[in-house]
Formats: sequence, structure tokens, C-alpha cells
Amino acid sequence: MTPPARWNRYWDGKSRTYDREMRFWDRKLFGDSRAWACGQATGDVLEVAVGTGLNLPLYPETVTLTGIDLSDGMLDIARSRAGRLGSTVTLQRGDAHDLPFDVGSFDTVVCTFGLCAIPDDGKALAEMARVLRPGGQLILLDHIKSSSRVVRGLQWLAEKVTVPMAGEHFLRRPLDKIAALGLTVERRERFKLGLVERLVARK
Repeated sequence: MTPPARWNRYWDGKSRTYDREMRFWDRKLFGDSRAWACGQATGDVLEVAVGTGLNLPLYPETVTLTGIDLSDGMLDIARSRAGRLGSTVTLQRGDAHDLPFDVGSFDTVVCTFGLCAIPDDGKALAEMARVLRPGGQLILLDHIKSSSRVVRGLQWLAEKVTVPMAGEHFLRRPLDKIAALGLTVERRERFKLGLVERLVARK
């Protein structure tokens, strides 16, 4: 499923304020979750929906990193950040629904706060599993459907605006699709009224 052009335009424009907004949410809601996710990556690593590259300084120096995103605006900022950091990373435009890599290309696939805005998250997860090597790990971090009924109601209302405008969902939970992909969840944490979930699954 190809995202509507207006969504790409939205995220290209959003790239200018994305870092500031995400740093706010990292402080208030997500805590050390980015470091938690990236710090466990090993070997050949693919980050899906790399965005502006906020995660780049958090990966171990020993990994070989590739990042894809569908937004050229986000990728431009990620490339600038990689240059400032002196990071050796391959950054390219790519669609999470159809990853441009062979079966079993990576030891680790990471996706942080990306599945919420990918049109078909199930297809994207299947692609992530496909490019993992046997024994490889999938590391996911996202805001999800809350465990609080009141908060879920607010999320439902928010989606009435965010889905048509930007394709951003608040009532998804990637965990629900992991078992069907033949992956085994090894670690899982859920916190902040069930709004945030981070997990590691093994192929």
C-alpha cells in the first residue's frame, strides 16, 4: 500500500519540527526507550522509518547500520546528523511495505515510533521478519493502544484527525501481530497507562 502523496508532504514538512517535539515526548513519556532499543542492536542492523536520525548516536559502534525512510525531508536531516556525528550509516529512501533487501539480510531490525504511521503495519512487520536472518532479533518501540478505557477514548478521537491528515494511528499494538510471523517475544515492557510498549522478538 503506497501512502497518499499528502501524507508524504505532511511528513516532509513535519521534519522541521520533529526533533523538538520528539525530545519533549522522550522526556515526558518515553524515557530511556530509544537507548534501550538501540543499545541491544548487534551485527548488520536495519532501522525502518529512521526519520531524522534521532537514534543514530545511540547505536553501539560495532554495528553496521542501514536506515530507510519514505520522507526525503526526514532523510535530509538524518544525513546531516550522520555527518556531524561522523557516523558510518547507509541512509536511503525506501517503503516499509516492500523493503529493498534480500531475505535474511540483517541480524537486527529496529523500528521506533514508526509503525504508528505506516499504512499497513502488518505488512511492514512481515517485511521486517523476512529480512531478518535466522536467530535475528526484531526490536520495536512505539506508542500503542492504552490499557485505560478513558485514554483509549481520547486516542480514538485523536485518530479522527491524525489518520486522515498524516496516517498516524494511536490504537495499534504491534505485539498482536508478532506470533503470526513466527517470531518469539523474548522481552516486553509496557508502561505509562499502557501507552508505551517496547519489545524484542527473535526469529
